[in-house]
Amino acid sequence: QVHLVESGGGLVQAGGSLRLSCAASGSIFRINDMGWYRQAPGKQRELVAAITNGGATNYADSVKGRFTISRDNAKNTVYLQMNSLKPEDTAVYYCNAGIATSRAPVYRDYWGKGTLVTVSS
Repeated sequence: QVHLVESGGGLVQAGGSLRLSCAASGSIFRINDMGWYRQAPGKQRELVAAITNGGATNYADSVKGRFTISRDNAKNTVYLQMNSLKPEDTAVYYCNAGIATSRAPVYRDYWGKGTLVTVSS
């Protein structure tokens, strides 16, 4: 089994910062892309940022210049540094990873349970 566990959410004032972490554990052979998604009340889940195992990154336009995604492959962990937070960033943030559990190059999507980020105005 594979588990993704997020941490670092909380309440912050507008303009503040938070750092989210997501650690993958279990029967992991290799991790491909990792990413962060978010879902605000009444809205669909959306991609925030993604990073390949080689370090290439991709961001939603709404967070470019404010959020930074990074990963530590030795620790199977992905991070999201969030600066200049806005009330519209309020959402549950979910970690996602494409993980192979054997030598076969078959990757399956795994999700964390989410961590709540609330930005007050």
